[in-house]
Amino acid sequence: MRILVTGATGQVGRHLVSQLHESGHTVRALTRNPAKADLPAGVEAVAGDLTGITSLRSAFEGIDAIHLITFGGDDGEDLTNGAEIVRLAERSGISRATVLGGWSPTSIEGALKASSISWTIVQPAEFMGNALDLAPEVRASRTVSMLANYPSAVVHEADIAAVAATALTSDGHGGKAYPLTGPEALTTAQRTQLLAESTGEPIRFVQLSEEAERERLRGYGYDEDYVEFGIQLAANPPAAAGTVLPTIEEVTGRSPRTFAQWAREHANQFRAVS
Repeated sequence: MRILVTGATGQVGRHLVSQLHESGHTVRALTRNPAKADLPAGVEAVAGDLTGITSLRSAFEGIDAIHLITFGGDDGEDLTNGAEIVRLAERSGISRATVLGGWSPTSIEGALKASSISWTIVQPAEFMGNALDLAPEVRASRTVSMLANYPSAVVHEADIAAVAATALTSDGHGGKAYPLTGPEALTTAQRTQLLAESTGEPIRFVQLSEEAERERLRGYGYDEDYVEFGIQLAANPPAAAGTVLPTIEEVTGRSPRTFAQWAREHANQFRAVS
């Protein structure tokens, strides 16, 4: 198949490009800067931005299936031009699509559901890769400091990609939304311990007070609305966060990767600064 992957240099997109390419499919990768994409040899990297429809016309030509993300631009805001993107996909003869969705409707998803394209929505829980945000603190002080310490069934980005790859290249997935989780629900403290084991160095979990958590979030540059959202999420997590689902194994036929495996893969990013 000839498959276009948007968000090709993202946490999921890179895995999806590699998996499709290794399976023998012709892969075209959409990125805003092809020269810096660093994708596998044989993958066609093309310039484009989902926020600008004119930049997509040539990228969509000759494509059988497409993987879409629902956000774009420098600010990562949800796309508002989903209907335009989907109309272009239909006109280009694209017959199958997967979407890396969230837990609230987007313009891309709505437009696909009203189209002639066979669609599948992939809805991952918290990415394992979000732990990379903690790496600077871990390297500097060997601590993970935050308020949240609830169980979360974090999911490996390669498993998200594997579900998307299966839906793009095999029948039976049209019109389905797949919620995805990892194989176990782990607290922040438990994930911290697994990071310590992967590095062979001590890492300590420090649970912050609400006020200290506000200061931590403000330090990332978040506005007050987002800071308060973060506090409420940490203090009152959704029940679904700790629910483990069998979807990945059901769709792909293989067990999902563990956080311990992810931690080993990224251990060097958490080791102390020498």
